[in-house]
Formats: sequence, structure tokens, C-alpha cells
Amino acid sequence: MTKQTQEAYIVAAVRTPVGKAPRGMFKNVRPDDMLVHVLRAVMKQCEGLDPAAIDDVIVGCAMPEAEQGINVARVGLLLAGLPNSVAGMTINRFCASGLQSVALAADRIRLGEADVMIAGGTESMSMVPMMGNKVSMNPMMFEHEENVAIAYGMGMTAEKVAEQWKVSREDQDEFALTSHQRAIKAIQSGEFQQEIAPYPVDEKRPDLVTHHVREKVVIKDTDEGPRADTSLDALTKLRPVFAAKGSVTAGNSSQMSDGAGAVVLMSEAAMQRFNLSPIGRFVGFSVAGVPPEIMGIGPIKAIPKVLAQTGIKQDDLDWIELNEAFAAQSLAVIRDLELDRDKVNPLGGAIALGHPLGATGSIRVATLLHGLRRHKQKYGMVTMCIGSGMGAAGVFEAL
Repeated sequence: MTKQTQEAYIVAAVRTPVGKAPRGMFKNVRPDDMLVHVLRAVMKQCEGLDPAAIDDVIVGCAMPEAEQGINVARVGLLLAGLPNSVAGMTINRFCASGLQSVALAADRIRLGEADVMIAGGTESMSMVPMMGNKVSMNPMMFEHEENVAIAYGMGMTAEKVAEQWKVSREDQDEFALTSHQRAIKAIQSGEFQQEIAPYPVDEKRPDLVTHHVREKVVIKDTDEGPRADTSLDALTKLRPVFAAKGSVTAGNSSQMSDGAGAVVLMSEAAMQRFNLSPIGRFVGFSVAGVPPEIMGIGPIKAIPKVLAQTGIKQDDLDWIELNEAFAAQSLAVIRDLELDRDKVNPLGGAIALGHPLGATGSIRVATLLHGLRRHKQKYGMVTMCIGSGMGAAGVFEAL
């Protein structure tokens, strides 16, 4: 077995604001352009870094086709102006793609195979819909009842989790409200400013007087999803989306979103060479499989696995970024593992902030590391369930 030879440090982490899909602020912005933006932004934070020293760029994308196809990692790095000597690879672990990219980049460094890596993710759910433009499920998947869940959608898996873990509609709606309230408070207090790379969006508008098209560039620097006007009363009035007598609604589920994130990782030798300081250290990462029909419980298996691997105790974690695919599965994870609610998503989660699939992991890493440093805390985790029945969890140390 190949053993770790050195540590992997995070030197910079940025993200776009997250837009609502399919009619939000990034509806006309290509996902490869969002990737270009965060690559350029993260490089600006690494002043003195020779771009030619970058060993590889790994980008997560859950639906890597159309505007985010043709190996979007390579396309993005070239459009960003990185030298063609820098390699690029697009990877897909659905909702954990962005976190997986960070873990793969860190492993390359820890094994001594690389010194400078960029990891990230990009996803436009406005341009490339959930499940892609052409769904072609292998008919054999329908031969086993357990696997049919992969075909019938994430929402029904959330209904099953709510039923089996006895998560009430009231609890789900209250959880969703808290997500929005925390996110709005975080935005108002400037919690996300350090991690967000403001994005200039070209908004063409017709002039009703001259009948000409007016060019207008608007700088987008705030997540679009959180709603200050959300109330428990409004949430309780929403109808179930996936089952007539169910409890999962659009209000207590994650939003469809557009966004991108990027993280620069280095060995200690590379940091010394380029005179850069770390903002964090990659500690460890694990994935685990679970029954597809209850895919939302994935973190219940992945979290203990990564804690055992790293030797970090659950009580040592100061901050947990748990991706809120659905309130039902989030509450199931929190209750099953007895997680401290105050430590879970203190700035809100995907129900309010959005979930741009393959980009989410890298976005949440940026939020976690900047948040830990800002609040003078040490250990944090990014974790999520994964469509088709998996969970992922990564542990980081703020420096």
C-alpha cells in the first residue's frame, strides 16, 4: 500500500454566488464560464504562484454534457489562461463531485505525486437539467426493486427517509425556515463576502422608447436563494411534490442552482517556494454506499468512517457543512448521529443557499474554511448524501 508522504494544505478557496435555476441570475451564463471565473479568482489569491507549476486541475460536475461537457476542466483552465502544460480532469460523483475533486487533489499531494493542484466544481442546472438532456437507463436496473429508486427520483427517496426515520412535515418545515433565517443573517452580517468572487453578468434589456437593446453589466455578489420573507405559515401551505400524502415539498427541499467553486492545494515545499500561507489542511475523506431508495442517509455511514480513519472525534468538530438535499434526510442524519444542531450549517444550507450539484462540495469547502478561520475554530466537516445511494464526508483543519 502506498503511504502518505506529506500533508496537503489549502492555500485559497473561492466560489461564485449561487444562482437559482432555471430562471435566476446565471440562467444565461455558461458553466464553463463560471469555472473560468473562479479559476481566475483563486489564482489572484495566490500571488506569486507560477501557473506552469500547477500539476493538474480536477473539476467535479454531476451532469458533464453539453455546455459543461467535453472535459469542462480542461476547457475551463485553457479559457482561464492557464498554460497548456497544465492538465485537467472532470470527475463525477453526483452531489459529492466537488468534494471528491478536493479529496483527489489532496491525495495526489499527500502521496508525493504532485505539489500544486486546483480542485473545484461547476454546474448549471439552468442549461443542463437534472439527469441530463437524454436519460437512458439500463433496463436491467428495473430487475431489482432496490435499484429502481435510481430511476424514480430523489424526492421519493426523501419520502422514504421521512417515513422510516419518523421525520414529521412540521419538523421539515421548521428546519427549512431555520436554513433561510440563518442564511439571511449570514448575508446581512457579511459572512460570505470573503469567499465569494463577484460575477459580472451581462443583462441585456429592451429599451421600450428607442426599441434598442440596452447593454447592462450587473455585478452579482450575493446568493440568490435565501428568502427573508419565508415564514412557517407559508411553508406549511405548500403541497407535497413527490407523493400525494407525502411531506416533502419544494419549500423543504434544496433548490436547483447554478454555481462554481475552486480550491488551490499545495505541499509544504510548494508553499515555501511561492511564499504562500495555508488557510487550512486536508485531514481525510471517506465515501460509503447505502440502499438507493434511502440515499439521503449516506452521511450516516460516511461520517463515522472518516472520523475513524482520521482519528478525529465527533465532539472535536466545530462546524459541519451538511448538504441539505432535503430537510427529511438532513434531520435523519442529525438525529441518527446525534449531531449538535448549533454546529450544523450555522450559516444556512442548501434549502436556502442552493445546491448546484457537482459544484456544491467545493463551494461548501470554501464556506467551511473561511468560516472556521473567521470564528477562530479548528476542525470542520463537509458531508452530503449522493444520488443513487452513497454518502461522502471530508474533514478539514483551519490554519
